[in-house]
Parts: sequence; structure tokens; C-alpha cells
Amino acid sequence: MSIVVTGATGALGRLVVDTLLTTVPAGEVVAVVRDKEKAAALAARGVELRIADYSRPETLAGAFRSGDRVLLISGSEVGRRVAQHAAVIDAAKAAGVAQLAYTGILGGPDADFTLADEHRATEQLILDSGLPYTFLRNGWYTENYTANLAPVLAHHAVVANAGDGRIASASRADYAAAAAVVLTGDGHLNTAYELSGDTAWSLAEYAALLSELTGEEIAYQNVPAAAHQEVLVGAGLPEGFAAILVDVDEAIGRGRLAGTSGDLARLIGRPTTPLAETMRAALSAA
Repeated sequence: MSIVVTGATGALGRLVVDTLLTTVPAGEVVAVVRDKEKAAALAARGVELRIADYSRPETLAGAFRSGDRVLLISGSEVGRRVAQHAAVIDAAKAAGVAQLAYTGILGGPDADFTLADEHRATEQLILDSGLPYTFLRNGWYTENYTANLAPVLAHHAVVANAGDGRIASASRADYAAAAAVVLTGDGHLNTAYELSGDTAWSLAEYAALLSELTGEEIAYQNVPAAAHQEVLVGAGLPEGFAAILVDVDEAIGRGRLAGTSGDLARLIGRPTTPLAETMRAALSAA
């Protein structure tokens, strides 16, 4: 039996592998990757590489073994993910894996925004497969904001159409730690976890905290959805992806990413990383 992490060279996958290696021998960890060269550092640490691509089902036949515990990290190609995930699920079922954990989105079947559509469909495919599952319904990553500080600081404004909605974000490392826990521990099969930060915050509070940390006046500009769409497209985002982000902001305004179930802190055995800590780290690295 191995612990298998798909998408292991991505931002989340690499953190999951890093976390696993603090408690699990490298010889028991497998990284499923598309590019062997990108995974060279993992191989150098003793992690087994299996080369496969979500979009090429024939490559997935050798990705899993009977009894493996598998983490399916959701793909990044919005609009193609259901077919990609289905190929992974089929390969995992054919191999007879012991657990299929999946990184979905906060709210699961109740999430009513566009970005959640493929996650809901994937969860249903996993249920239909009959595989023992663990649903890791991840809330928003704090890094979704702190990784894009340059334009915010340049324009002294946080622009969104989320109104006064609140976001219970956590750091990517927090979510990675939770994934490592369910892959190595017992009692997590056929369970769904609603994962989010301990404290929900508004974008007005985010702007105020950023002002405090930088010593500059950063304002929160709540704009209509159409205006935000124009801003994002003007910044170079494809129209379709910009529309998805605008739709997420509307969901934030409805409270869809504000839930604080406490599942994440309970899984990782500590409080989730505070917003300010992740912001300070991002500002230091800028």
C-alpha cells in the first residue's frame, strides 16, 4: 500500500507531499505527475514517480495499485475537469484503491456558484463508483488574495463585487496538512469535511489590515459585477475566467464561503493560520 498524491508538482500537491514526508517514509509516498523533470526534487527525496495525465486516460492505468490511499487533487482546467476526474476515478476503481480522497469546494452539493459545478459532479461520480471516499471540501485559500498583491498595492485598492460578504479562508499549507491527516489516519472513510479557516473576514477588513501592515492607504472598492468583469478582462484575464471570479464574489456576498465548521482545525490539531500571518509572509516575499 502506498499513499498516492496526484497533481503532486502543483502548489497544493507539493505541500501535501512535503507534509507526508514529515511522518511517512519516502518509500511509501507516490507522486503522480505529468512532467518527470518538474518532479525531480521529489524523486531525489525518495518519492516514487508515476507519470500520468488527467487528460490522457490511457496513462492512468498504471497510476494506482490495489490498496493505495489516493488523493485526487482537482484539476486546474475549468470546463474540462469532470471528464478528467472521471478518468482518474475509473482508473482508481479498476486498481482497487482503498481510499479516494478528493479536494472539492466548501459547501459540497449546496455550493450554488459556477466554480462549484464540476466539484459537485465529481463528488457524485465518486459516490457512484462505490469507492471508499473522503471529501475534502476546501474553502478559499488565503493565497488567492495574497498572491496577487502587486496590483492592489499599485492601485491602492481591493476591487471586488463581494459586498460585505465574509471569507473563512485558510492557508494552502493548512489544507495540505488536512489532506495528509486523512491519508495517513483512520476513521476518515466515507466522510465529508467542510474545511475553512477559524475566522471569517470581509474584504473591507482585508484592505484595512493591508493598510496597517504596509503603512499605505488601501481602500476596498465594492463595484457592480459588470464593472468588476471589465476590470479583470482589462487586466488580461480571459472573459470566461473573469466571469467565474465575478460569480465567486457574488457567492461570497451570499455567505457561501463564510462557513466556519471547525473541521479544518480539528483535523490538523491546531488553529488555522491567521490572515495576518499569511499576509505578512506574502509582503516579506514581495
